[in-house]
Formats: sequence, C-alpha cells, structure tokens
Amino acid sequence: MYINNYMFYNYNGTSIFYEQKRDSEGVTNVFLHGWQRSGEDFREIIESQGITNYVLLDFPPFGKSDVIKGWNIFTYVNMLISLLDYLKIKRVNLIGHSFGGRIAIILTAIKRDFVSRLVLLDSAGMKPRKSLRRILKIHSYKLRKKLGLNVDGFGSSDYRALSKEMRETFKSVVNTYLEEYAKQISCQTLIIYGENDKETPIYMAKKLNKLIDKSRLEVIKNSGHFCFVDNKIKVGKMIGSFLKEE
Repeated sequence: MYINNYMFYNYNGTSIFYEQKRDSEGVTNVFLHGWQRSGEDFREIIESQGITNYVLLDFPPFGKSDVIKGWNIFTYVNMLISLLDYLKIKRVNLIGHSFGGRIAIILTAIKRDFVSRLVLLDSAGMKPRKSLRRILKIHSYKLRKKLGLNVDGFGSSDYRALSKEMRETFKSVVNTYLEEYAKQISCQTLIIYGENDKETPIYMAKKLNKLIDKSRLEVIKNSGHFCFVDNKIKVGKMIGSFLKEE
C-alpha cells in the first residue's frame, strides 16, 4: 500500500495540518517538533535517512495548523492519539524535539504497546533546577505583579512572543513535569542532546537517562538546543540507525 497525503485533520474544531507517507505496513515514524516550530524541521533527516513510513504534523497554532484556545499538554497528546487513530496507524516510533519530546514522553508512557522506539532530541519535560538567579527572578515577578507594576519583560523569549491566550497554554505546558511518566517508559529509547544546550541543559538528559530503563544517552559536541541541525549528518545517522535496529 502506498499513501502520500498532505491534509488537514479536524480535532474538536481545530484544523491540524499533517503529512503522511506510507509505502508498507511497517512501523510508522512520527516526528514531533518543538514549540513555535513546524514539522519541516525534520525534512532533512527524513530525506537523508531514506525514511519512507512517516507522519509529520504542525502542532497548533504553529506552521499551517489553526489557532487554539484553552489547550494544555494533555490536549496535545489526545489530539495526536486521535489523529493517529484516524490514520489507522497500529504502531509507531516517536521522534520528539523539545516540546515534541514532552508529547512523546507522555504518549509512550500511557500507550506502551503502541510505541516501538522513542527518540528524544533536546527534550523538555524535566523539572528545572532553581538557581539563585531564577529564584530572585520569580520573587521579583510576583512582587511586581502584586504591586500592579509592568511584568512584560519577564518570562522566556518564547513566552513573550505569544498572545495572551497562548501564554496560558504555554504556562500549563512548561509547568507540567514528566518524571513520573518517564519512569513508565519501557521501550528502547535514544536520548540525544547538544552539550551546549541552554534551554534544556545536559542535567535534564542525564535525568531522563536515569529514569528510562532501556535508554541510551548521546551528547553531541559543539551543539545547542537544535543538535539535529547543528550536527545534522551525525545526528541524522544516529536516528536512522536506531530506527532500523531489530
């Protein structure tokens, strides 16, 4: 069977853009992009590694997908489950970058028999350490808000770039920690992080490696939060080889 679709899927009134290519009944590789990105981030990996069974999608409101209101991390997970069920996909490998890693961790934990292999690229989801600078910034934010002062300069660049409605979704996403879900993952897992990642630092990768029993950690030198872009050949080959392992 050969399928090649560029389509929109309606999830509770929200239009989700996806691309599906399928030329066999084998495991489908599902690529999950980071916050404010799109499925196109993975195009080069797919082409360089000759991956022919895959699904790419744009998490709303990014890429070609619709705007949203009132979503949280679990809405995204449920949307993905619904889409894959609609596509009649029976088994998947999940490849998630950053925010997409959050989705992949939860889905792998709650549908163990559905996920064959998991790749986490600079994945988010682990609770960050509270440095003195972070603690002082939080206290300053709370004080200014209590006094009715302007707090627009607070928060990450991702947060400040969002609309007021999307800021609530963003806060829900980043404040949901996934350690308990990671513990429940039982499939073979490849964790790849850039050694210079500032957004999801290496200590998070090591924590994931410790929590997930069948996991392997690869640290990519001279790379940051987009390790699969900074060192595309090396990381692409790692992912391609891992997905083909028996």
